[in-house]
Amino acid sequence: MPFHPKLRRCVLLTLSLLSACGAADGTQITATLPPQTSLEVNGAAGAYLVGRVASAHGDHALAADMFERTLKDEPDNPEILQRAFMAGLMAGRSEAVAFARRLPANLPAELLLGNADVKDGKWAVAEARYSAMLRQGATQLLQPLLVAWTQQGSGRTDVALATLRPFVEGQRFRAAYALHAAMIADLGGKDAEAGRYYKIAQTEFGGTSLQLATALASWQVRQGRIPDAQATLNALVQQNGDIAIALPALYAQTHTRPVRNARDGMSEAFLALAGALRGPETSDFALLMLRLALDLRPDLTPARILSADLLDTARQPQGAIALLAEVEATDPLESVARLRQTALLDRVGQTSAALALVDRLISKFPSRPEPLALKGDILRGKKRFADAVGAYDKAVSLLKQPQRSDWVLFYERGIALERSLNWARAEADFVKALELSPDEPFVMNYLGYSWTEQGINLPRAKAMIERAAEKRPNDGAIIDSLGWVTMRMGDTKAAVRLLERAAELQSTDSTINMHLGDAYWAVGRKLEAQFQWRRALQQSPEPDDIPKLQAKLLESEVTLGNKQVIGAP
Repeated sequence: MPFHPKLRRCVLLTLSLLSACGAADGTQITATLPPQTSLEVNGAAGAYLVGRVASAHGDHALAADMFERTLKDEPDNPEILQRAFMAGLMAGRSEAVAFARRLPANLPAELLLGNADVKDGKWAVAEARYSAMLRQGATQLLQPLLVAWTQQGSGRTDVALATLRPFVEGQRFRAAYALHAAMIADLGGKDAEAGRYYKIAQTEFGGTSLQLATALASWQVRQGRIPDAQATLNALVQQNGDIAIALPALYAQTHTRPVRNARDGMSEAFLALAGALRGPETSDFALLMLRLALDLRPDLTPARILSADLLDTARQPQGAIALLAEVEATDPLESVARLRQTALLDRVGQTSAALALVDRLISKFPSRPEPLALKGDILRGKKRFADAVGAYDKAVSLLKQPQRSDWVLFYERGIALERSLNWARAEADFVKALELSPDEPFVMNYLGYSWTEQGINLPRAKAMIERAAEKRPNDGAIIDSLGWVTMRMGDTKAAVRLLERAAELQSTDSTINMHLGDAYWAVGRKLEAQFQWRRALQQSPEPDDIPKLQAKLLESEVTLGNKQVIGAP
């Protein structure tokens, strides 16, 4: 089956509702809290339960209010103190520092207290605090960076570089240590050492991250190496296509250091650790690191964008939208943040607001294709395929010379064209997408499946879908396509095995279950075919598939004399 997710156009740089619950005192907590709604909560027990639910759903401001209220009644309760601290920290509350002072041997509390020392200019106190932390788990990466930056903050650049030198010479996370050593040397006026460390970082990263690109390009400009700086930022765009919209603003910022002082450097250290920990099992800790980064530097926009991505992944899109909305209009990454904010607004059902915001971006950046491409995505998601094609056409017209990263635009316009019944243009776009980026599994799957449905180019379609399956062996949609083309080519037994595997991977997909029913029918497993068709009919099938399924079931009734055709499986 064709699988056409909304591929995220916004660069990934390196995230609330309350459910109904009865409080202990009988107070009912409403399931959905619109903005500015006040809660009537009676007693500490009710406040505690509201805080637990709010915290679980990412509403840290409400959770902080509730836990602080509970703590007034139970000031010595260690669990409530811990919860009040964490909610306050994640909400950016100043009260979190006071709670942290009451939590000995607590890593997040120690890190926040270190931030407070840095804000007060107490570099020696902060250095002693970080040096005393146990080097275990994630802090093994973080601690040397924080210690070195406190040393730089107290004017001891040589000592700071000596602290990082063994880690630069090591193996694990060498690139991160080299980059921070380069920024420390750069800030301390040690140009020769800065240049050497920047070169190590550039070699070791194996790619161009935003942190490296902005720091390195700034260094190159200030050294008079303008072409090198342009090449550095252009390389960033090649790997993260949609950041191109921010390229002029990033160029304009290269005459100044992105890390202006040691406090900024520490914020970058928290961001670096969060980027390294952004997997599904560590997202909570990554969010904690990002909150600590923003505590030191609220204008660190990459931390906001990464936080928004993690919150979105954790199904907290409203929190992500709020974070992005705070990005200043003067920020060089403001356009990237607005693209991401637009996509999130559409995802939470605020499509009118999303379209209004993207239209403002189109007006502000008339020569850039990214806002138009995003508008096409939004319209396509609402099944306004003809309108989507119009937006995509304008976006393509702005491409001076399509690059590898532009394959997504041709792929998504191809989908809109195919759904608009303009196959000739759609096929040309899919072929163009593969010319730009060969062996993209989504494109190979869509084109191969479309050929299969039309009964053309079946050997080519099968070979293409097989390559897609090699790249994504656990993608139910692609395995379904492979099973479907195998069946169309006459190997029904092999098709059954593949389609059963697809149904295991995506058991609630109507198209996959319909295809499996067709395969069962073809090999004589008639009752199982009926079961799959009934199941598919109950799984929100595409409108065009409903009459097909009903016809299959009616025909099977005639064949088998089975009176219950469209009942529950």
